[in-house]
Amino acid sequence: MSLHGFRVLVSGAGVAGPAAAYWLSRYGAEVTVVEVAPALRTSGFAVDFRGPTHLGVLGKMGVLDDLRAVRTHGGAMRCVDEHDRKIFELPASFAGGDLEVHRRDLSRVLYEHSAPRAGYVFGDRITAVDEGADGVRVDFARSASRVFDLVVGADGLHSGVRRLVFGPEAGFVRHLGYHLAGWDLPNELGLGATAKHYNEPGRMISASAGLRDPGVAGVLAVFASPRLDCGWQDLDRQKEIIADALDGMRWHAPRLLDGLRDVDELYFDSVSRVEVPHWTTGRFALLGDAAWGLTFGGMAVGTGVVGGYVLAGELAAAGGEHATALAAYERRMRGYATRWRRGAGPGRFLAPGTATGLRVRNALFGNRLVQRMLVSGTKSLATNDALPEYAA
Repeated sequence: MSLHGFRVLVSGAGVAGPAAAYWLSRYGAEVTVVEVAPALRTSGFAVDFRGPTHLGVLGKMGVLDDLRAVRTHGGAMRCVDEHDRKIFELPASFAGGDLEVHRRDLSRVLYEHSAPRAGYVFGDRITAVDEGADGVRVDFARSASRVFDLVVGADGLHSGVRRLVFGPEAGFVRHLGYHLAGWDLPNELGLGATAKHYNEPGRMISASAGLRDPGVAGVLAVFASPRLDCGWQDLDRQKEIIADALDGMRWHAPRLLDGLRDVDELYFDSVSRVEVPHWTTGRFALLGDAAWGLTFGGMAVGTGVVGGYVLAGELAAAGGEHATALAAYERRMRGYATRWRRGAGPGRFLAPGTATGLRVRNALFGNRLVQRMLVSGTKSLATNDALPEYAA
């Protein structure tokens, strides 16, 4: 179970990338993580872990205490009308799972636990790859070219590794008809920990107090829209799109949109699902959102952490024989990583497109029996009793 001398390049320092880097380096591999952003990103939403599989892998990594120290203790999710009257409420156990943390805190903790053994390069990206018999020659935008035994694409929905190796993004990323955005602003509305969601057909805006800093309010907006091409750094254009899409909404929407003008960091993306027929080829492997991502909802984050554990474990078990290891990795992860996405439509759930759709959604999710089934069902989908024990 050793990978000493095995050279691995991981693209992406979000969640799945540092998780894989932790395990690979723990088995002795020489790991380099390259990240296009100049530093760890601080935007994004709270993410959750559910059930014994997620928590078991986090426990093996020794990060549970660190994550529990920064857990959000996520509140319930309450849908309200324009007069702030409750329509229905989903419990905290549905919205926040067994352990909820901000994505930025999760990324930082995984980075801190993997950085002592793995090398991180920020502000750079892969520009070309050339696979040969003895490895993969990788060219970078800023760094000198290097040769690796394996390249892992853990670089998100818009994966550069997937584009270079498997083909254009359009062949693998399916737009689900919605966009979403998130930003923080001062909590001038006196919001509490329970997130309040207000809907009009095809659009939703919600807000709640920051669970670790009640003086800050977190805002989430979802709206129906065809796919919009907008660079992740084009903050002004993103604000313009959001303001236009939510123009005229009632409830607290005007005040929340006023605060949007002054923010200097914003999360904005399409709601999309990644569908890749094969996650591995030659000396390349896709991991996390690059392989099975869903922009919002589901259990992509927990599954990405589990995937890093399985990928490294199979490589170590195979002694670095990549063909055997990657086939086992895909075989073990394929069913587990995709079953929770079947029929998943976070946009349709959060912002039904018609008034009739809203009424049906409200009636269905206001039912206590349905709520209990949701909670137990999500934990069951997150659990994989067949996950092997790898000897690190």
